[in-house]
Amino acid sequence: MSTDPALDDLAEEFRESLRLALYIARNMDADTDLSATQVSIMKMAAGEGMRVSGIARNLGVKVPSATEQIIRLEGAGLLLRSPDPHDSRGVRVTLTPQGTRALQEANESRTALMAALLEQLSSEERASLSAALPVIRRLTKLPGA
Repeated sequence: MSTDPALDDLAEEFRESLRLALYIARNMDADTDLSATQVSIMKMAAGEGMRVSGIARNLGVKVPSATEQIIRLEGAGLLLRSPDPHDSRGVRVTLTPQGTRALQEANESRTALMAALLEQLSSEERASLSAALPVIRRLTKLPGA
């Protein structure tokens, strides 16, 4: 707890809102072929890809847990594991063309579900949410977030 009760109240309310937002995101998984974790891994593998150790770190899991998910996605033809060209000890994960299409479809599906949820908001509430997004993005990029 800080020395500022108003800051503590804001922190608690924001933390609780994030927790509930996570539940909403997880509920969206029920209507899609890929879990949120799988989509996260695929987003990290987009472009030049990412090392397995980096994926594990970003997910907050151990390398064997990340590898298990990666192997499943590779088996489905969505990811490719190959030696890291910058470090032969590492393994880099990249999207396959099929994975790129699947990721795009997953993103479109989740965006449609979120848009349906946001339709419930008034235009003023949508504007408030839009104005808050840069701050939320900044907070989610801070170390420890």
